[in-house]
Amino acid sequence: MVKQISNYQRGMTYVELIVVLSIFSVMASVVIFDYGAFQSRVDIKVLASDIALKIVEAQKASLTGKLPMRTYNFSTWKPSYGIYFSTDTTNEKKSFIYFTDLDQLGDYTSSTSCPGMNNSTNECIDQISITKRNSISELKVVGDGCPGVVTNLNVVFKRPESGVIITSSPALSCDISFTEISVASPEGNGSSIKVYPSGRIQID
Repeated sequence: MVKQISNYQRGMTYVELIVVLSIFSVMASVVIFDYGAFQSRVDIKVLASDIALKIVEAQKASLTGKLPMRTYNFSTWKPSYGIYFSTDTTNEKKSFIYFTDLDQLGDYTSSTSCPGMNNSTNECIDQISITKRNSISELKVVGDGCPGVVTNLNVVFKRPESGVIITSSPALSCDISFTEISVASPEGNGSSIKVYPSGRIQID
């Protein structure tokens, strides 16, 4: 006598298997797509935090009186450190420079080599590359009579003041409210770092 197989004991048919696999494929595609967008947002926030931390490092180095590891006449020099940003070229949008203001002019004096630890006149300490296709999208100086968008920007701290010295080219002659460094990803995600004359740093 042939035993009847109940519906509960039957396996999946090919059609059912294909339907289930199709559903899993669609769900996986949605998850992977959302993860890529999420990762892009995370990466741009991390970049903004890294830039803010480097600005804080310059502030602390100047306030603590840190001396650069190079030969220089420090008899009249006051500890002064800053960050230089530029959007002039594609390469400059993909990096920024941490420097020591040796000539005390409140800006970065460029050199052919960076870092320049063995060069007594080279102000560059470190050139930080921006990875994952992200870049500096815009630089602004905001305030009464300020130009707004600029192509290069110096954020400098000089002992004993805790406030920031903000310079750009052409020279600024305005009442600065804050300066803003904006970063962006190819996916359209963005973030910004605001630096106020008091030395306060804010990430948006």
